[in-house]
Amino acid sequence: MPSTSIRKTDYDPKTKILSVWFVTSGKQYDYEGVPPETYAAFRSAFSKGRFFNEHIRDHCPYRLHKAHPPARIVS
Repeated sequence: MPSTSIRKTDYDPKTKILSVWFVTSGKQYDYEGVPPETYAAFRSAFSKGRFFNEHIRDHCPYRLHKAHPPARIVS
């Protein structure tokens, strides 16, 4: 089932980093140390937002990606 709060996810099993993009803010957060079995359970969860809140959000350190400012047009 699609999530109303999570737009996109990506997972790197080598580094155990779960990248999450949120719908409302559009921001990307990288959560470190996410075990592969946690990611698998997250992917198969009926409510991805609820699973994320209960098992990832306050359990894994994260890094917020800074948005790149839009390019300025110089004339």
